[in-house]
Amino acid sequence: GMAAAGKIPFIASYAAFSPGRNYEQIRTTIALNDMPVKICGMHAGVSVGPDGATHQMLEDIGMMRMLPGMMVVVPGDAEEARKAVVAAARTDGPVYIRFGRAATPVFTTSETPFHLGKALMLWESPTPTVAILSTGSVSYSALVAAQALDEEGIESLVLHVPTVKPLDEEAVLHVAERVNCIITVEEHQVAGGFGSAVAELLAEHHPVPLLRLGVRDQFGQSGSPEELLAHYKLDPPSIIEAVRTLVHTVK
Repeated sequence: GMAAAGKIPFIASYAAFSPGRNYEQIRTTIALNDMPVKICGMHAGVSVGPDGATHQMLEDIGMMRMLPGMMVVVPGDAEEARKAVVAAARTDGPVYIRFGRAATPVFTTSETPFHLGKALMLWESPTPTVAILSTGSVSYSALVAAQALDEEGIESLVLHVPTVKPLDEEAVLHVAERVNCIITVEEHQVAGGFGSAVAELLAEHHPVPLLRLGVRDQFGQSGSPEELLAHYKLDPPSIIEAVRTLVHTVK
């Protein structure tokens, strides 16, 4: 009602509840009517920690990116989250913004470019053989992994993709043309999420060997954020090992 009257509402709750519980209302009253409501899904991903499986939403990116006209944004850090909120308020139509709970490293600054629908290159070796594409706070882990891989002679690039929908297709395809293989990283189910969006694009336009890192057909569980990210192989050591394996396999 507020959106229909010219306001720009921001609605916020645990992602397990919004969009988890109110998906039908979001679909019918917001997306179907192209209302400028901004949906903030909080406490998403396994790094919610001790709250456990019921509150660790791992399916929301897939749910929301399937809705016609729904923009899906997954900021990488607090600074980028601030920019995403401001940009969403200035954007017509519905927007879903995904937030975590745990404190995470800030790897961008107020001067770092941010535009909805655009990816950001975080790391670029002179002659990369593998591309790490990531979204959300795990982009920092991807950056740490890339730096470590560079020291052992595996050159890579890291493309941070805060807007999952619309995907920056031009940037993803440009990267795919430069490397031998790609790894995607997300704190979300592998099925239907960011990696799936990348896989769909590459399958249609530029197939390359692709490995998707994420949660594989499991629910979350209680634990510290660090323990859970390591358990689901989303921490820097796990990303490093996955890159090594893929690069050697492709060779």
